[in-house]
Amino acid sequence: MKVKNKYVTRSHISEAKFRQIILLFSEDLSATQISHLTKLSRQTINKYLSAIRLRILELSQIQSAPLVGQIEVDESYFGAQRVRGKRDRGARGKTIVFGLLKRGGKVYTEIVPDCKSATLQRIIKGKTSVESVIHSDGWRGYNGLVDFGYKKHFRVHYSKNEFARGNSHINGIESFWGYAKNRLVKFKGMNKSMFNLHLKECEFRFNNRKQNIAWNVQKRIA
Repeated sequence: MKVKNKYVTRSHISEAKFRQIILLFSEDLSATQISHLTKLSRQTINKYLSAIRLRILELSQIQSAPLVGQIEVDESYFGAQRVRGKRDRGARGKTIVFGLLKRGGKVYTEIVPDCKSATLQRIIKGKTSVESVIHSDGWRGYNGLVDFGYKKHFRVHYSKNEFARGNSHINGIESFWGYAKNRLVKFKGMNKSMFNLHLKECEFRFNNRKQNIAWNVQKRIA
């Protein structure tokens, strides 16, 4: 039997029940926990959580305005355990994610096929203003940003045990990587095709960390 629900077309659950799902989702409970608390099947909960995450993904693509200011850029690796002898940009079997973070503001993430200059610089040019100050590590993929109009590009060189030089560091984006990886641990064994949905959920939660997550989700789905 279908019931009236302004959030979901042809829904089998009430608006009140769906708002409860949103509230529990905002508290970052697992699908199993939400299923137990709502008395709905795990299959039903997974269906609605996937729909919420898909909407978050769609909104992140629409609303990702260029970042302006002090911008930290970095890549990180998610997934399979590191192959012995292969570290960082040589890690095999991992999903590479590139991120940009405005200090004190929002983060933007994107799955990339590699860490080559063309790949990273394309995203930097598309997602940041040339007036921005770019902070990165010493990876050669960031070489040449000045040629694209970025007059201020500061680097720290981890290979020289340099983790900060004055105001130049990438501690903010590295903190986000730590948050995302710790959060995604609970989804151990997730299908790789679902990774981007969960990544963008981490981005959404981080970007709205000072706001009411439930209210934000409800407003954007309605």
